[in-house]
Amino acid sequence: MISADELELVDNAFDGFHIPSKPQILTQIEQILKAEEPDMMELADLIASDLGISSVVLKTINAPFYGMRRTISEIKQAVMLLGMEVIRALVVGVILRSAYTQKSCISLERFWDSTTDVANTMVFIGKRIKNKVPQEKLYTVGLFQNCAIPAFAIKYPDYKDVLVAMENSVDEVETQIENDKYGSNHAVMGYYIAKAWGLPKEICHIILNHHDKNFLDTEHDEETRLLLATLKTAENIVSKVRRFKDTPDWAHVGESSLECLHIDQDEYDDIEDDISDMFSGGH
Repeated sequence: MISADELELVDNAFDGFHIPSKPQILTQIEQILKAEEPDMMELADLIASDLGISSVVLKTINAPFYGMRRTISEIKQAVMLLGMEVIRALVVGVILRSAYTQKSCISLERFWDSTTDVANTMVFIGKRIKNKVPQEKLYTVGLFQNCAIPAFAIKYPDYKDVLVAMENSVDEVETQIENDKYGSNHAVMGYYIAKAWGLPKEICHIILNHHDKNFLDTEHDEETRLLLATLKTAENIVSKVRRFKDTPDWAHVGESSLECLHIDQDEYDDIEDDISDMFSGGH
């Protein structure tokens, strides 16, 4: 697990990186949420004023992961069905995706599509096992876990090669490959971005340590353990469905993740089959 002292040591390694500032619309949403009786219609009007965000909200509510029996076409109805915190998570995802538009050595569109796949799969797992983690936290972790990868891909022309090495790393910790090459890694920078955007401390903690293969074997509160276990399981399912192989760390964290989620191998296989069917029908 990465300590605060280690964070201070790598802080200076981020000179020259673009860390996007917290967007104004997110501040406006948070002001609405802080009210004693939050106004859902005010939130809906705010969302409706942004075409990009509105499109994502409607696309999300109508995706198979949410299981709606009919098509939802009105923003106000979508806001009522999804809830304020889920809307907030979706807005965060839209703005985060648009924060990096510079030339990159990887396809950022493909990267964000994959990240969204993981976030949606986390929500689906949460619904399936009915755990105690709110949907918006699952979705936010899925979106933010690798949020600093675009920054590395923009700054370093050879970062694609590093990503390939990380994807094929079995015994070595993936972030160590980045540390050896650049003196920093995407988990630490992702922590800083999440912290700057005011994400909950437990989510920042997960982002910082999501490549720690021993995290689930140490003492943490139940929600933190469930968040990481759901993330690791969703990552592996997406990798199996999209790339037909396990993630590099699944051999180390798979058993602990499924044990934490209280699902056996058969249940895991059923979830993977369902996700595969949804992906096939969705894109």
